[in-house]
Amino acid sequence: MKKGIHPEYYEATVRCACGNTFKTGSTKEELRVEICSECHPFFTGRQKFTERGGRVEKFKKKYGLE
Repeated sequence: MKKGIHPEYYEATVRCACGNTFKTGSTKEELRVEICSECHPFFTGRQKFTERGGRVEKFKKKYGLE
């Protein structure tokens, strides 16, 4: 690798808006994020699943074909 062209690599502390912190590698020493795996609905299981009708049913309902 060429010398002098790569940025410094630090052990960064990531701070989430929910208060969670963890360590990772980055070119910055501290990172602030709005959402992490501790508070994201997909990872916590609090994701809302909505029942959506299919395209065919929606079309039939819209044009009164049923």
